Amino acid sequence: MTTPDAEARRKIVNRLRRARGQLDAVVNAVENDASCREVVTQLAAVSSALDRAGFAIVSSAMKDCVGDPEGTADGLTTEELEKLFLMLA
Repeated sequence: MTTPDAEARRKIVNRLRRARGQLDAVVNAVENDASCREVVTQLAAVSSALDRAGFAIVSSAMKDCVGDPEGTADGLTTEELEKLFLMLA
């Protein structure tokens, strides 16, 4: 049985791998003179996949902080977590 942290990490890694595959598709599309529509569609998919991975990473850190409000997740303060979250927004 996997722990919630291990499951969250697995999902994040899967999202990042998906983004990497989509980025490869963008590079191939540009190299092969694909249509602007195809390139932009692939770029949007990459951007969305990266945003989702970033939100998952920050939300995991926030969950850790809620569990230990006096401590920090990965050495991050609540203010730093907020800044990270806003960077993705």
